[in-house]
Amino acid sequence: MITKALEVDNQTATTHFILLGFPTRPTLQLPLFTVFLATYLLTLLENLLIILAIQSDGQLHKPMYFFLSHLSFLEMWYVTVISPKMLVDFLSRDKSISFNGCMTQLYFFVTFVCTEYILLAAMAFDRYAAICNPLRYPVIMTNKLCGTLAGGCWFCGLVTAMIKMVFIARLRYCGTPHINHYFCDISPLLNVSCEDSSQAELVDFFLALMVIAVPLCVVVTSYAIILTTILKIPSAQGRQKAFSTCASHLTVVILFYSTTLFTYARPKLMYAYNSNKVVSLLYTVVVPLLNPVIYCLRNREVKAALGKFVVCNGRGLR
Repeated sequence: MITKALEVDNQTATTHFILLGFPTRPTLQLPLFTVFLATYLLTLLENLLIILAIQSDGQLHKPMYFFLSHLSFLEMWYVTVISPKMLVDFLSRDKSISFNGCMTQLYFFVTFVCTEYILLAAMAFDRYAAICNPLRYPVIMTNKLCGTLAGGCWFCGLVTAMIKMVFIARLRYCGTPHINHYFCDISPLLNVSCEDSSQAELVDFFLALMVIAVPLCVVVTSYAIILTTILKIPSAQGRQKAFSTCASHLTVVILFYSTTLFTYARPKLMYAYNSNKVVSLLYTVVVPLLNPVIYCLRNREVKAALGKFVVCNGRGLR
């Protein structure tokens, strides 16, 4: 292991961390590397295809697909923050990460997670406007409002991550701490700090409460009103058509919120257990892989646009 240290105030200040990752047999490292590499590349390809299909098809230039393209763009970077380092660690004996590298990874990871929470809430509001106010929908969801909502999501994510980093990066980590995780996350870092981290924990809790609870309330309220509206539709065919427009988004919301809430609503001491790594895999690897599939399987317009895009580009290559 490559370990470097500085002497600061008669204490050893860390310049490197050791990511413990997944404690598996050496013979399993290569198969795991292959599986996660394939998953990472497939996730990038899926999301890139959705973005290109939306951009190339004029029929998808609607608020719903505008937000979907932002979600796909976000998740491409979301997995890129974590997967490359995880893949390298499967093949390397040196599982160290520099202090600056760890803080950079954490900053962008928190940015993308917070942005996705808020973006999913914006998408829920869009579905509420489309189903509950169909006649006023074009007036409500204007290009200006959509741009403002998307920009606001990214801005809130960036600012929230910056505030958290101010408190976490200035903590002292003595020696070369071993982080019981496969990437730099907030709770594992707080767990290995060698000074009082109560202030950083309080700020993290308050901001997490704002970023998770407020969007969650928007999502729950939106879908409660949507469900009430759908149940009032007299025909079964009308109810099915109305529900199909939001089924994909609701599935994605349930997957993302359930896995992240399980992790971030628990005390930091629970990170001593390897079960949290498995849960983290769900929202850092599995959910980004499944999201494009969910939107394609349950949305005829996206499937048609993808098919058209692939056929057109296939002919172009000939």
